[in-house]
Amino acid sequence: MNEEKLMNRCVKIGKSVLGLTYPNPNVGSLLFCDGKIISEGFTSKAGGNHSEINTIINVKDPSLFKKSTLFVTLEPCCHYGKTPPCTNEIVKKGIKNVVIGCEDPNPIVKSKGIKYLKDHGVNVKYGILEDLCKDLHKRLIVYFEKKRPYIILKWAESLDGFIAPKIKNNKRPHWISNELSKQIVHKWRSQEHAIMIGRKTKKNDNSILNVRNWNNTKNRKFIVSRNLEALDGFEIIHTNGKILSANDLSKNLFNKKIQSVIIEGGLFTLNKFIDSDIWDEARVFKSDKKICDGTNSPKLKLNYYKKNSY
Repeated sequence: MNEEKLMNRCVKIGKSVLGLTYPNPNVGSLLFCDGKIISEGFTSKAGGNHSEINTIINVKDPSLFKKSTLFVTLEPCCHYGKTPPCTNEIVKKGIKNVVIGCEDPNPIVKSKGIKYLKDHGVNVKYGILEDLCKDLHKRLIVYFEKKRPYIILKWAESLDGFIAPKIKNNKRPHWISNELSKQIVHKWRSQEHAIMIGRKTKKNDNSILNVRNWNNTKNRKFIVSRNLEALDGFEIIHTNGKILSANDLSKNLFNKKIQSVIIEGGLFTLNKFIDSDIWDEARVFKSDKKICDGTNSPKLKLNYYKKNSY
């Protein structure tokens, strides 16, 4: 049995539902028995089964459980929420071997799920492809350990380093990127819990911020503003005349239980997070076109490669 190969398969399963399981993590799992995978599963939409349960219910012959090993990217839950604990079902089915990628950072689960399994006679192996599993669940980890969402900065810049021209067409935004990159952005949006822009970006670009070129996933969308009233499809983070810091904005989103956000604002909004060093990824499209004059692109700090050090 190649444990790393099997866990890697679980990671791929988890990646396939990124953005479709909030607020639950996108867990992947499988059951391995007599030299082959007999079942696979991933987390359902919110309120549905967790990955382990979906994997278990796919097995038609219950006699196989006692001979099987369950592989799962994240520590099984041991508490009652919208669904019963996964640990209870694992024990109930007689599964005696469980291989876990990484701990669940949620305080009501962390290490408790592993302890429950061990206390009930299950052989638990922990830390197989741990770094890869942590990367899969980085949004959840940052949310619980740093008490803020996982923050992705995104912009497109011209070959000469501008994100917008000085003279703009008021009827539509100036496109630096192309149709393919637009589709990629829509895919990225579909994978995150929320999208954030500033007031000026909404005003200048008449931003819709949907995922029409990818799927029908619905994100929560936020505008940071001092004076905007409610807009259809958007939630307003009112600053009450103040210039909120990146830390303030992060806390605001955390309090709204937002686990990840892609920030597509203008230079002012992006620089808030860059200057405060409160971000996790930056995704930048570089065009082969020149603008010659306009709004300069954000400048990342030289230590940006240290991100994701959770």
